[in-house]
Amino acid sequence: MQQTHIGGNKREDFADFEELFKGVESFMGYLPNAHLTMAEKPELLMAFSNLANTIFQAEGIDLQTKQLIALATSLSSGCKYCQAHTSHGAERAGIDEDKISEILHYNQSDKYSKKEIAVLDLAFAAGQTPNLSTKQHFDNLLNYYSKEEIIDIVSVISLFGYLNRWNDTLGTVLEEVPKDFVEKKLRPLGWK
Repeated sequence: MQQTHIGGNKREDFADFEELFKGVESFMGYLPNAHLTMAEKPELLMAFSNLANTIFQAEGIDLQTKQLIALATSLSSGCKYCQAHTSHGAERAGIDEDKISEILHYNQSDKYSKKEIAVLDLAFAAGQTPNLSTKQHFDNLLNYYSKEEIIDIVSVISLFGYLNRWNDTLGTVLEEVPKDFVEKKLRPLGWK
């Protein structure tokens, strides 16, 4: 089964991870091929899963904001695989499809609050290479968020920085669920 540039195994080949896979599938609506590739190195999959769980279960910022950060970071880095995942994740978190489709114009859209704009300013800047984040981004964030919440924001950006590099480098094949979401719901709204 071709899941990446280096091939890939089937879910059934990693029976020891079935409970972990079920948890991921429950949260995301499908099992990402990236997890199957990471399962080739069990320590890596466990470390990644623990980090992702810690970041997504942190209570500092809500799930919708985390998904917007993930999407903005993935858009900024250019990772199409993660863009599909994070746009689908944003919709699963309750964000309206019209709002998702306007994220590239967030700072001119009436769908985004000043608080969200501050977060997205940092996510888009930090997702680029080289990183374009500045102290001004953080000064603006401090108008809306505590230091602990800003750590949560940067944690989401950093997690998706890893995933953007992992999936783009390995050429991870996109699964049907996020692919269908983008094709059926976002493309008609102008998503590219």
